[in-house]
Amino acid sequence: MKILGICGSPRGSKSTTLRLVEAVLDGAKASGAEFELIDVCKLDLKFCKACQVCFKTGKCVHKDDFQGIYDKILAADGIVWGSPNYFHTVTAQMKIFIDRMADAVHCQLFDGKYCCSVASGGSNYDEVTTYLDRLMVGFGAFVTGSAGAIMAQGPDAMEGAVKKSFLLGKSLVEDIKTKRDYVEQRGMQKGAREHFKNLVKMNKDCWVHEYEHWERLNWN
Repeated sequence: MKILGICGSPRGSKSTTLRLVEAVLDGAKASGAEFELIDVCKLDLKFCKACQVCFKTGKCVHKDDFQGIYDKILAADGIVWGSPNYFHTVTAQMKIFIDRMADAVHCQLFDGKYCCSVASGGSNYDEVTTYLDRLMVGFGAFVTGSAGAIMAQGPDAMEGAVKKSFLLGKSLVEDIKTKRDYVEQRGMQKGAREHFKNLVKMNKDCWVHEYEHWERLNWN
C-alpha cells in the first residue's frame, strides 16, 4: 500500500502544515503503509493554459515536474493533501498543481482511492480542508477525514492537531484495507460521474482521449 503526501506550504521545514502532513504519514506508516512526501513548492510547475490538449491526448503540453508527480498520484492508494489557509483557500502553488489535473476529474481517475486533508490557519483552517475534500470526492475518491490547527489558539492547538493527524493516517490505511464505503460521498460521486460523462460525450469529436477512456469503461 502506498500513501502519497502532497504539501503546498512555501515555508519548508518551518511549515506547520508540513508537520501535520508528516503526522498523517507517520500514522499510515505505523499501520504498515509505505509513503512518500512531495513538497509542491519545490517543483517546477507552469500554469494551466486551458489548451485542452490533455483532453485530446491524455498528456500535458508543459515540460515540467507535473507529469512525474501526477503519475505517482495515479499509482497511489491514498493521498494526503495539505495546505495552509491563504486568503480563504489553498496556496498559489497548490492551486497551480490542482488546475493541471483537469483530465483526472473528467475521467474520474481517483475512483477507488482514499484521501484526507490537513491545514493550518491563523483564524480557521476548515475552509481549506472543506475545499480539498470536496475536490477529491468530485475526482472520484472517498475522503476519510480532515484535521487542522488554528494557530491563534496557541501551541496546544497544534499539538492536538498533530495527534488527530496521526490517527487520521491510521484511519486512512484502515479505509483502504477494508474498502470502506461512504454512502453520502458515493451519492456525490455518482452525480459528478454522470456530469463528466455527459460533458465528454458532448465534446467527443475533440476530446478524443477522454472519449476513448469512457468507451473502454463502457460508460459505467
